[in-house]
This record gives sequence, structure tokens and C-alpha cells, in this order.
Amino acid sequence: MAGQDPSAPVRFMDLEDPRYAYMFGFLQADGHLARGAGQKGRLTAEINARDIHILHEFQRLTPYYSSVRERVRTTNFAERHHSATWSLSSLEARTIVNELGIPYGKKSRTIRPPRVEFSRPDYLRGCIDADGSLGWTAEGIPFLSFTSASTAIAAYLCHFAKKITGAQRIARRNTRDQIYVITYFKEQAQQLAEHLYYPGCLALEHKKANAAAIQSWVRPAGMRIAPPRRRWTEADDGELLRLNDPARAAIALGRTEQSCYMRLWRLRTGQTQTPVE
Repeated sequence: MAGQDPSAPVRFMDLEDPRYAYMFGFLQADGHLARGAGQKGRLTAEINARDIHILHEFQRLTPYYSSVRERVRTTNFAERHHSATWSLSSLEARTIVNELGIPYGKKSRTIRPPRVEFSRPDYLRGCIDADGSLGWTAEGIPFLSFTSASTAIAAYLCHFAKKITGAQRIARRNTRDQIYVITYFKEQAQQLAEHLYYPGCLALEHKKANAAAIQSWVRPAGMRIAPPRRRWTEADDGELLRLNDPARAAIALGRTEQSCYMRLWRLRTGQTQTPVE
């Protein structure tokens, strides 16, 4: 165990400090706060041992006793999984993070962005380092994605990313796992990665390297740029239902026939709420 670095910040979990905002986002997404007997308890984060450097940073930033330990075990995904775990038991420290928004026990659906002032890009980078992916698709296209069961955090990422990239995303749970998977590709992924993974920021080294690497991508000359998506309004839905004909609706609404066909099918089958008359 190493003591706190003398150069570490004075106030633990000041979320306006970029380092603590990142640490909080990471712990909110991938940490676990557990109760013990009486006032006992523990805040932990277990990650792949290749990223142990980030746990040592958490240890340095924490003015309470904390430990980093490694272990090798067999899991459902690998015969030999080498992990590292950061642990913090201090009641005072646990109370601080709990009040900021890390609940005890299962938390995946209930966590939300902090309600105090916080450094937004650093907080989101922490969330993405813990529960996101960043790099190249099999086709060589840059992407950045985030997976979460939290409605509040998924919606916040969509809101934040729209300001940076102009791309609109609507957070929807997938049907298989009932979780949100928010993904950005191409220039949007580049813009978001550049904004979040700025020089000198606290981050997982391999994701920081990927964020830098995808900046080299250049759109091929023949690859078209998809126009911005138009959201369906209640008035659009009402006119589509009134006409009851995708071809006529396409002309009236200035949309493609295929788009009108699919929207009409969703309205008829109850997959999209019918507008109130």
C-alpha cells in the first residue's frame, strides 16, 4: 500500500477537479459500494490488470488508506484472468461518494450524473473508460460506444455529444438485455474522442491511444455523408395515419416511401405510440 501523494488534491472528490470527476465517473460505472456489519463497508473497483495504472492513480488521489491487489483466477470467459482490485474501507470516504451518487449494492439502473457542479468531459470519459469501447470496426471505421443500464447517464451522454458533434441520439433500451448502447461512428466518433481524451487527461492508456489513433481516419472520396435524421412529430404521425398510404404520405411529408412504410407499420403494431386525437 502506498500513502497519498503530497501533490494530490486537498479536498477528496471535488468533482470540479478533472481528476476526481473522471474517478467518480469510472467508479459509478464500474465500482461497487458494499455494506458490512455495523458501519463497516468497502468501495472496490476490479479491472483487467493491464490497466492497473489507473488504480494506482485512484490510490494516489485518495487521502485515506486504500489498497491495490492483483489476482489470477478462472472465469466463464477465460481460464486465466489476471485482474487488479482497488479497495477503500474508510466510512468517511464511503459517505462522501455515497452522497455524491454511488449507492450501496446494485446500482446499474439508478446511477445518474452528479447533482453538484462537475467537470463534464472528465466525468463522461470515466464512464466510457469503465463501460465503453473506442477504436475501429472490422471495416476500419472509427467508433466510440457506451453501454449502460442507467437511463439518466445514457440520456446525458446523448445530450452532451449532440453539443460536440451535432449528432442526435435517442437513448433506447435494446430488446435483448434491456440496456442502452449509444454508438458514434466516423467523424462523430473522432470529434467526441478528441474532446473527451484531451492531452494530459487521466484515462486508461489503451483507450487514450485509440482516441488518438482514430483521428487519422479520412472519409473515402466515394463515401456519402448521411443527412441528419428527421424526428417524427405527432402531426406527422397523424397525417400518415390519415392518408394510410406510404406512397402518398412520402409526397405529403417529404420523406421516403420506405420510411413512411416502416413508421406506419410501427404505429399499427403498437411499437410506437399512436398520437392522441
